[in-house]
Amino acid sequence: MPSGRKLRWFFALFTLALLTGCRTTPEPSLARFEFSEPHMGTLWRITLFAPDAATASHAVRAAFARVHTLDNIFTDYNPDSELLRLCAQRPGTAVPVSAELFDILQKSERLSSQTEGAFDVTVGPMVQLWRRARRQRELPTPEKITAARAAVGFDQVRLDARRRTVTLLTPGMRLDLGGIAKGYAADEALRVLRRNGISRALVAASGDLALGDAPPGLPGWRVEIALPAGAGTNHLRALTLKNCGISTSGDAEQYVELHGVRYSHLVDPRTGVGLTNRLQVTVLAECATRSDALTKTICVLGPARGLPIIERDARLAALVVTAGGTNTTVLQSRRFPTVK
Repeated sequence: MPSGRKLRWFFALFTLALLTGCRTTPEPSLARFEFSEPHMGTLWRITLFAPDAATASHAVRAAFARVHTLDNIFTDYNPDSELLRLCAQRPGTAVPVSAELFDILQKSERLSSQTEGAFDVTVGPMVQLWRRARRQRELPTPEKITAARAAVGFDQVRLDARRRTVTLLTPGMRLDLGGIAKGYAADEALRVLRRNGISRALVAASGDLALGDAPPGLPGWRVEIALPAGAGTNHLRALTLKNCGISTSGDAEQYVELHGVRYSHLVDPRTGVGLTNRLQVTVLAECATRSDALTKTICVLGPARGLPIIERDARLAALVVTAGGTNTTVLQSRRFPTVK
């Protein structure tokens, strides 16, 4: 998974706290517990309410174990991961895969179709080029970009649900789940907590949050979104949320400036070039899997084409900040929650 370093200016900072207002009588039988562990290149945090420390500890160990298992399947940094073993097979070979890998690829395929390829997990060859560009501070050549584009295309992946196999049709294909894996794993961690009797919980994986039932006596979890400088006098949006996913993406640290142009770590799968549009995107969805992927989609498409995708689905809402020097603008979909 990509590095989860703390993002400074242009990436959302989520600050989790209990809402101080609108209190009802709290449930005295439940206490608050917080846990953290490093996974997927970032620090994961789980906040939950449980009747005692033993129950909390047992549930959170199971949740983090699930995240660890998924990381071993999805990572593209370990050549022995199931994902990269799949990519190493000869093109046209139907490869049996785990239920988890098939599920995330199936969800990714659906998102690719819905976004006309703006979200595409086959973007791996392009991602590799731009990772090298950031390390070497050197633009990829047009020839290398053209070669990478030839190996990219979500329609070149065949999924067979009956046999649970995946077939990569084009030589040189390399899948990259960095745009969806943390959100997916956060949802899975929340499911594990629920199976262990913990429904009042929040799982935070850097900019991706999966929220369960509200804390005792409160209407929801308080989630604060830090907006970049220039977005107005109020640089903080505080929302009260439960039973949903919320994610933010931007280019705060993972970028490279070459020949006076700032290129994001996010790559447009249609062009093979790192994004230069300087966006911070927050998406609210029914789960973190979708919120994670859709932030990248809107970054690629821009607000004019990305927000209509959000507006078409009643389960979605988005906030988009466009940086342009003194012309920073803030746009939001109709269903984005009222700031409280």
